[in-house]
Amino acid sequence: MAAQAQQSAVGSVQDSVRDREISVEQEHLDKVYRRLEEKIHEAEFLMADAAQRGQVGTPGALAERDAQVYRAGIHLNRLNNEFEDFLFGRIDLLQGKDGKKGPDGAYTAVEPAEGAVRDDNTADIAETLHIGRIGVLDEDYSPLVIDWRAPAAAPFYRSTPVDPGRVVRRRVIRSKGRKVLGVEDDLMRPELTASLDGEDLPAIGDGALMAALGQARSHTMRDIVASIQAEQDQVIRAPAASVTYVEGGPGTGKTAVALHRAAYLLYQDRRRYAGGILIVSPTPLLVAYTEGVLPSLGEEGQVAIRAIGSLVDGAEATLYDSPAAARVKGSYRMLKVLRKAARGALETEDAPKRLRVVAFGRRIELEERELERIRQNALGGTAPVNLLRPRARRLLLDALWARSGAAGRHADPELAAELRSSFDEDITSEDSFIEFLDAWWPELTPRGVLAAMSDERRLGRWARRVLNPGEVRKVARSLKRDGFSVHDIALLDELQAILGAPARPRKKREADPLDHLTGLEELMPVREESQRERAERLAQERTEYAHVIVDEAQDLTPMQWRMVGRRGRHATWTVVGDPAQSSWSDPDEAAEARDEALGTRPRRRFNLTVNYRNPAEIAELASKVLALAMPGSQSPSAVRSTGVEPRFAVADGSLEHTVRAEAERLLGQVDGTVGVVVPMQRRGEARRWLDGLGDRVVALGSLEAKGLEYDATVVVSPAEIADESPAGLRVLYVALTRATQQLTVVSADRDEPDEAGVPDLLRD
Repeated sequence: MAAQAQQSAVGSVQDSVRDREISVEQEHLDKVYRRLEEKIHEAEFLMADAAQRGQVGTPGALAERDAQVYRAGIHLNRLNNEFEDFLFGRIDLLQGKDGKKGPDGAYTAVEPAEGAVRDDNTADIAETLHIGRIGVLDEDYSPLVIDWRAPAAAPFYRSTPVDPGRVVRRRVIRSKGRKVLGVEDDLMRPELTASLDGEDLPAIGDGALMAALGQARSHTMRDIVASIQAEQDQVIRAPAASVTYVEGGPGTGKTAVALHRAAYLLYQDRRRYAGGILIVSPTPLLVAYTEGVLPSLGEEGQVAIRAIGSLVDGAEATLYDSPAAARVKGSYRMLKVLRKAARGALETEDAPKRLRVVAFGRRIELEERELERIRQNALGGTAPVNLLRPRARRLLLDALWARSGAAGRHADPELAAELRSSFDEDITSEDSFIEFLDAWWPELTPRGVLAAMSDERRLGRWARRVLNPGEVRKVARSLKRDGFSVHDIALLDELQAILGAPARPRKKREADPLDHLTGLEELMPVREESQRERAERLAQERTEYAHVIVDEAQDLTPMQWRMVGRRGRHATWTVVGDPAQSSWSDPDEAAEARDEALGTRPRRRFNLTVNYRNPAEIAELASKVLALAMPGSQSPSAVRSTGVEPRFAVADGSLEHTVRAEAERLLGQVDGTVGVVVPMQRRGEARRWLDGLGDRVVALGSLEAKGLEYDATVVVSPAEIADESPAGLRVLYVALTRATQQLTVVSADRDEPDEAGVPDLLRD
């Protein structure tokens, strides 16, 4: 009884200390929000002042108004976003080696001053910094919150007990809205007795990282600013020059690191990255999962997150190719086929076979053979096909001029040139010539050429000695469908480069409603676009970026690498991937295309080695598949163990009933989401199996699971997933590593489970 009473007393003390520390952080958060409200009022005043400037009625006032509204609007938008955990961190620091302060008001010293730790291993906390999503200064320009990207915040992520620097205590603050819910502390110098304002520095909780990892997952990605670890932070803050190449196994935070790196680069050098940052994700599901992270990190507008199947404007991938068709469409061989198809598409069934014009009172004709010779000469140029039309037009006129016999009529060069000019003008103004040229050399579109390639006979002619008849048949049939696959999008982009397009006239600027209020439309009927309007227009028209981040880069095909490479010709790059998770069947060919896209830029390489997602029990099971998929590869080390082993179930009767029952069981055991991963051909029926279970459970195909994570997953028929393609074992490895808490594997007919229900592929 005495022991129980003593234990209860200790617990009460710990609770009181926790409550006290929560109240300390609540007091600071209240102060931060009061300051934010003041800044919001300032931004609103700027907006009102800008509107008054617009009523002055002068061109200068309008331009000033536009610029002020734009700046104030961005500022107001950021301040009005009250994120779930606006303030999420704190570090308590020893006195530094020097007393220099940075622009954010924090001391810049990284290492402690001599004597900061006394001989008896005691020390005083000299500085406390709170870390948040954007920086906030008080009225005296002292930091209330340090922006997580600022140099002063780096120790929050990089400090470890092995290399603590000035950090004594690191605290993660959990909040919802304006209320602090809890705190979790890590002691970087556990041997030290430190005091703050004359009192010992307490440590609350079991560690910030473990607390963050235990949170339930939703269908959208959480940022990791509160739990970034040292090796991740090194990647995020790495210099942007050249190419930063990051490899890491499942759960190492590659996608999160990529997103945080985009926010960090914009913070560090906004002018340099005004050209925009492109983040390329493998699937629309992963885009939807991650797109909320950047706004929550204080960045909006400058970063485009696009699925690989959405990189071509006006086209969206909604279909899936069979593995055989995908292997052909993604390979380098398609480049030769597309180049032949782009030229061959000019030759249509209804193309005119003869050109007839009237000049100098007589009819002049060019026959089919002569026209074919002219076409081949025109196509001998290196320009895009559509841009070779002027060359073809000139060659037609040359041939007609020669056929007219007028070339030798005048010995005087000036008279001869005048006669030729008159001849060309007469011919090109004739309706018959214009109609002939439009039909004989039509303006080609990528969609039109791709449609022409769905004709197996024509495709076979263009792909001779490049594709075999079986491959021609598969590609042609796949192109007959209504819609595009992710591989078709890369073909469309390649065709756009091969074909080119004549310049289009720019759209007129729409009238500003405020112009009508001021009456300036009478004084200024045409006004040049403002800086804001120009920035918005360029963002819409942008096809090249200042920095390109490729997520899950191991999945890009050679043709997709060419498509992404065109968007970063002059960019710096961050390439994030894991060869062990590649779903592309020929990694060597993809690596060649990747190197071509990245050019000769120097590479800086990082390797993430810690699995923060999967418990050790799940990671151990997945490593058995990795050993089959890529012998000799090392799995990342899991940082935690839950004691819950993966569960195995066998569909003795109905696969549907077994999968649904397992999903229902997991929904009752976890607070967050459940993902049911099935072979690609079972996606439709799997969604029907789960109908009515609610929005916490989702069915997805094996290729759709890349980059996603769930509290629990059900992986259905490992053998079917492994047999889907030559990369099937790597795809299965991905499927098995999606769960943060629990995993169930359901065996079907082809899995050959043993008495314990363990399928053949997962047995020792």
